[in-house]
Amino acid sequence: QVQLVESGGGLVQPGGSLRLSCAPSENIFIINAMGWYRRAPGKQRTLVATITSSGSTNYADSMKGRFTISRDNAKNTVYLQMTSLNVEDTAVYSCYALMKVAPFSPPRDFWGQGTQVTVSS
Repeated sequence: QVQLVESGGGLVQPGGSLRLSCAPSENIFIINAMGWYRRAPGKQRTLVATITSSGSTNYADSMKGRFTISRDNAKNTVYLQMTSLNVEDTAVYSCYALMKVAPFSPPRDFWGQGTQVTVSS
């Protein structure tokens, strides 16, 4: 069973930075879009940023200028560089990918289990 494996969460002070990473647990035939979503305490999951296989990006308005999504297609890895973090950024951040795991399999959505990001002094 293919899984998305995230890393890089943790505790950071306001104004600090963190970098999240996510990659599939095994080789994948094709990875189309990848992205990050987050769920703050007591709230619904919301978009953070997405990136296509060609590198086109899309950000939620509140993340523009502070967060940067990127991917390394050779490593099948997506990154989220977060800067100027504030307490409102505290959430579980989940990785997303639209992937074909094999040549004849249909594209499917995959989600990581999530990594906690806590911004606190």
